[in-house]
Amino acid sequence: MKNEIDSNIIWGALVLSISIVGVLSWRSLAFWILKPLIRRKFPTVEWLTTQELAQWQNSQNPQPILLDARNAAEYQVSHLQQAQHINPKQPELSALPSQETPIVVYCSVGYRSAKIAAKLTEAGYKHVYNLKGSIFQWVNEGRPVFQGNNQTTQVHPYDRLWGQLLKSKYRAKLNEEE
Repeated sequence: MKNEIDSNIIWGALVLSISIVGVLSWRSLAFWILKPLIRRKFPTVEWLTTQELAQWQNSQNPQPILLDARNAAEYQVSHLQQAQHINPKQPELSALPSQETPIVVYCSVGYRSAKIAAKLTEAGYKHVYNLKGSIFQWVNEGRPVFQGNNQTTQVHPYDRLWGQLLKSKYRAKLNEEE
């Protein structure tokens, strides 16, 4: 009887451990698969890691323009500090500063921002970077996001499926129609 209880506890702990590792690994695996696919689709785009951007922001070097290439509803929930919204479907490039100004573009995971980064590069902008892992990776690493000028912890999940790439504590609730 005691061996049966011990066996059940061990199996229960094993199943729980595998489940936890599975959830954590799924997120890492998904990003691991997505990043090279996006890179292959947009081979001319330069990439910047979240760590490199954080270091840049903390340096005395001239700061990049941050462009948020998500839709307006996503941007309103939160964005990187000082980020400007750019319409991912109809980007207005003429409103941007000099083509020599460094620009970092991001979205949820990097696809929409890579598309904008490619357009900027084609338009002659010389220092354009796509943020690797974008805002999902940024916030999952515990880096700050803002709603207006106020720091928040919530990020728009894009939709229910893609939102699984966000740690649950950072995932904003979707409206019924989203």
